[in-house]
Amino acid sequence: MSETTPPAAPAVIPTEIVELMEKITIAGNAVRQLKSDKAEKEKIDAAVKELLSLKGSLPPEYQEKKPEKEKKKKEKKGGGADERAAKKEARRLARMAKHQGDGDENVVVKDIAKDTHGDLPLPQSRPQDKSGRTWTHVKKLNGDFAEEMKDNKVWLRGYAHTVRGQSKYAFIVLRQTLYSVQCVVNDKDAAKWAAKIPSESVIDVEGTVVKLENPTKATQSDVEIQVSKVFVVSRATPLLPFQVVDAGRSEAEITKLEQADQKVVSVGLDTRLDHRHLDLRTPVSQAICRINSAVCTYFREYLISQDFVEIQTPKLLGGASEGGAEVFATDYFGQGAFLAQSPQLHKQICAACSGIERVFEIGPVFRAENSNTARHLCEFHGLDLEMAFKEHYHEVLDMFSDVFTYIFDKLNENLKAEINTVREYHGFEDLVYKAPDSCKNVSGTWSRTLRLTFEEAIKLLRAAGVTDEEQEDYDDLSTPVEKKLGAIVKEKYGVDFYFLDKFPLKPRPFYTMPCPENPKLSNSYDFFIRGQEILSGAQRVHVPDMLEKAIAAKDIPVESLRFYIDSFKAGAQPHGGGGIGLERVIMLFLGLPNIRNVTYFTRDPTRLSP
Repeated sequence: MSETTPPAAPAVIPTEIVELMEKITIAGNAVRQLKSDKAEKEKIDAAVKELLSLKGSLPPEYQEKKPEKEKKKKEKKGGGADERAAKKEARRLARMAKHQGDGDENVVVKDIAKDTHGDLPLPQSRPQDKSGRTWTHVKKLNGDFAEEMKDNKVWLRGYAHTVRGQSKYAFIVLRQTLYSVQCVVNDKDAAKWAAKIPSESVIDVEGTVVKLENPTKATQSDVEIQVSKVFVVSRATPLLPFQVVDAGRSEAEITKLEQADQKVVSVGLDTRLDHRHLDLRTPVSQAICRINSAVCTYFREYLISQDFVEIQTPKLLGGASEGGAEVFATDYFGQGAFLAQSPQLHKQICAACSGIERVFEIGPVFRAENSNTARHLCEFHGLDLEMAFKEHYHEVLDMFSDVFTYIFDKLNENLKAEINTVREYHGFEDLVYKAPDSCKNVSGTWSRTLRLTFEEAIKLLRAAGVTDEEQEDYDDLSTPVEKKLGAIVKEKYGVDFYFLDKFPLKPRPFYTMPCPENPKLSNSYDFFIRGQEILSGAQRVHVPDMLEKAIAAKDIPVESLRFYIDSFKAGAQPHGGGGIGLERVIMLFLGLPNIRNVTYFTRDPTRLSP
């Protein structure tokens, strides 16, 4: 009686079969976990029964053939117990060698044109490494381009996000930046080798783009790659501090898994920051990186269009730029020096005293402030602007309103994918930043930003029940009061973005111009997003005598700032400006809970590495 040979599996595996294979893998892992945990026999039996049921529902052409047992029978007939034990040990050592990359999986590619799988030689930029291949970014495997590339071959490079062997196939989700695509290896030998590639290894894949009727779970869900070649460029160690797939799970995904009583690996913030190189690989971090870059680009782009000049100011100073004790002191060849708290003094000199008139800078800012909060850093990046004005410092406020609106408009227009990636990870509402037409108090030459005075803000707080003990009339706003005010403004005016004008003079820096109508107030302002400050600025004092008195009143040694004061003696233009906290803007624009989520490498009171 002849054996019935199961039909060959089709080149493109239907989505329902892929999902069934995934369920089989999960069920198999559950059985192994129960056995490892020495669970009750009834639970193990139930799990095995479910696994066998799933396997039984897999069509024959996708089932893995069981190895023939003739060899084992011969061993039983021929060799004794010692021989069998020796062979068992040899097999164990072979498996260990494979795990360490010294066995069958260590296939070295000799000819890319002929070989189908293996580890590439060390890339040392040799002349023969120039192959002339055309590389495709995973991002492009969507929409019209995917349709155009259907049934064509592409070369991809990225990280092995997940790797899974199932029967005679290997499934690899290849990730490049914040995009991913499913790759299926059909060749038996290549699939067996590829299934052992450690996650997060850098791999090259050549394959055919195939359009799918049912979507995959990758970001480029309507296509998959039928792999003809797969090579490892850089092999990751099998035991990483955490898996990127675990760190990249959204809040909704985690909740769904927990509700299904599935074990979820949670990656804490400290672990992420300790191994930031891995955390930056997650799609949400990749999206934040690009939003960060875009904010700087649009800030620079708009200001240059308004005749601003980008400057670079020193970060080592002989005196504190803001006054106070929140400075990092260092030795400068025997002299005392400080890391700059801001580019304040030098940007004023450039704008008001040097004839440049309009300047901006993007650079690091250092604050020795022992604040371990979700919104404070000891080193962050400032987007600073300083400009001469003709008649009134509200010309500066108009400029700030315009530049912020330009940045927000451009982000929403050009970074939809990145914003939605963050939204999937951590849900948030879009920022409402344009005041409604009904608002009379607005700033901007073409934009509309809600403008309230500090006194108006105090009245709103009093109406909401905030007492004098919680907030005095001429004190700076505390963080809880800022957030309370943000909620009031949102309810009353419908916006998340606004600014307060005419702050009390006492808590402001020495270079702040007093208000002519009320000596307790000043020509200064703060901008807010979702109830938290993101910019502080003011009209500056440009009269040398006034400056000296203001500096002395703050108990700052006048001579330590002599170079700054003397700069205004040669004639100085009325001017104003402000400093924006880059990381805080991004955190609040995206509604994220912690500023460390948007910082490349955190510097706070407890962290100086990596």
